Amino acid sequence: MPTPRETILTALHARLSALPATALRGEVLPERVPAEGLLILRDGEPGEPEITLSPLAYHYQHRAEIEAVVQGADRDTAFDTLTASIGTALAADRTLGGLCDWVEAEAPRPVDLPVEGAASLKAGVIPVVLHYSTADQLA
Repeated sequence: MPTPRETILTALHARLSALPATALRGEVLPERVPAEGLLILRDGEPGEPEITLSPLAYHYQHRAEIEAVVQGADRDTAFDTLTASIGTALAADRTLGGLCDWVEAEAPRPVDLPVEGAASLKAGVIPVVLHYSTADQLA
């Protein structure tokens, strides 16, 4: 049985997979970026939990990351559209179907990346904070 952390990350990946861009999890950047854009979910860091003792519970603010990548002549608009669609998808259900207490994305940190012999890439990392509790740090 998957842990709450894995269940939540799987649900977040499924939410991203519903977008027009290709959504991967934990993969390396492929040689070609699809025309609709590319999203790569990185599991990130659960961080130090706050602990309550009665009953024992670990409260996490897990920081996952979404790498958003677009390529082409109109990459500024494409990047803006892609990041806005991520925000809309997360705002539609901030609990991922009741798996989390709250999901919130932070502003992207975009960068333009030149590619030799091809159109430049525009990429950015979007931190996503997943608030959840569990009774066991490993389960």
